[in-house]
Amino acid sequence: MAGGTKASELRELPEEELISLLRDAKAELFNLRVQSATGQLDNNRRLQVIRREIARIYTIMRERELGLSAAPTEVTA
Repeated sequence: MAGGTKASELRELPEEELISLLRDAKAELFNLRVQSATGQLDNNRRLQVIRREIARIYTIMRERELGLSAAPTEVTA
């Protein structure tokens, strides 16, 4: 998640990985907010990137919940 992940890349991930990415993104957002509050934040743009990343993940999860898109099926060969 260095520069943000594209929605098409996120749609290819299974539900467990999406939840893991969401958890990591929320933790990073918390850390960035702490840095911002203490005046240690170097890159203010990173806050916006992470917020959008979280929104993308929530959107894809909601699409799957509504049946607008399907989670990828795992194929074992």
